[in-house]
Amino acid sequence: MKIESVDFFYLAMPEVTLEADGSQDALLVRVQAGGHVGYGECEAAPLPSIAAFVCPQSHGACQPVSASVLGRSLDDPRDIAAIAADVAYNSMDVLQAAHTFSGIEMALWDILGKARGEPVWKLLGYTGNHAKTPYASLLFGDDAQQTLARARDAMARGFAAVKFGWGPIGRGSAADDAAHFMAAREAIGPDGVLLVDVGQIFVDDVARAAERLQALEAARVTWLEEPFHASALEEYAALSRRCASVRLAGGEGAHNFSMARHLIDYGGIGYVQIDCGRIGGIGPAKQVADHAVAKGVTYVNHTFTSHLALSASLQPFAGLADHRICEYPAAPKALAVELTGNHIERDASGQVRAPDAPGLGITVDAQTVRRYQLDTELRVAGRTLYRSPAFEA
Repeated sequence: MKIESVDFFYLAMPEVTLEADGSQDALLVRVQAGGHVGYGECEAAPLPSIAAFVCPQSHGACQPVSASVLGRSLDDPRDIAAIAADVAYNSMDVLQAAHTFSGIEMALWDILGKARGEPVWKLLGYTGNHAKTPYASLLFGDDAQQTLARARDAMARGFAAVKFGWGPIGRGSAADDAAHFMAAREAIGPDGVLLVDVGQIFVDDVARAAERLQALEAARVTWLEEPFHASALEEYAALSRRCASVRLAGGEGAHNFSMARHLIDYGGIGYVQIDCGRIGGIGPAKQVADHAVAKGVTYVNHTFTSHLALSASLQPFAGLADHRICEYPAAPKALAVELTGNHIERDASGQVRAPDAPGLGITVDAQTVRRYQLDTELRVAGRTLYRSPAFEA
């Protein structure tokens, strides 16, 4: 098979706010090769990601991503790895390249799986597809009572685990934050799994982050996610040494395997969270999963958008029976819900699995793409580099 075309579809809700909710817009990628069509989703600002694919070259190490993708062979997982290596080398100075290629790479696995009649997790070498315990991924409320209500709603919907993130945490006092932690614990009860994501709010301030540890321990929080910038390895390590029962989690900001490996090896994290829409796709995420297993660190998917992205995020650790925690978007915007014609549903025991269907096992809803698509055109010196394509399923 040869990669014949790569198309991008910039979708967005009618109003995009400052809310830390990545489901407000989307960059859907469609790739065609050998009579098959595959889909992926980039987890990044759509317009710069499109630009990275079509931009004029600046020099030999600053070529558009398209130069390493179009016309390439796609017959084996090794072909995907070879394309990824060329993108990394030829577009090393196009800093959005990893994000752009992430969605393309997902689509390549989707095509290869469809061509072979196998789910992606089998192509990755797994012989089993193990159930995962999904946690409802939610934002903290504006106050503790709103957090309490959101947690109660998640439990009423059958979730056994809940993660709260962002919101006001770290912007006020440690006591204010403690009220949110305890409200969430009250709502989910003594046996529920409680996770906390603070969205890098402490930047590199270990002391401020440590002020929250006592309350996190008291609320029996399993992990504290992203207290610092993704590259703040010394700060991660310093805070991890001050933790008792709570462990640190991070990795969604990793744009390549090395960044994730360093968080594991030097940052002292107990949970590594990888977003296939940022790290370069499913292949490098599988590398991280393998390294996590070797280092005794738990691999967790990161995703907050559509079920296409959710399926991709499950593939790299589908075959790991002991790595069971799974992020599951519980309250995404309508765009993310409606983007796919099918969803990864929880079973009778509340568990989820990667699809067993060929490829990623997810269909894209054409009407939704047309409804939310933004008309976009990129032009340089009178030459059109990109124009929004019409979507046909």
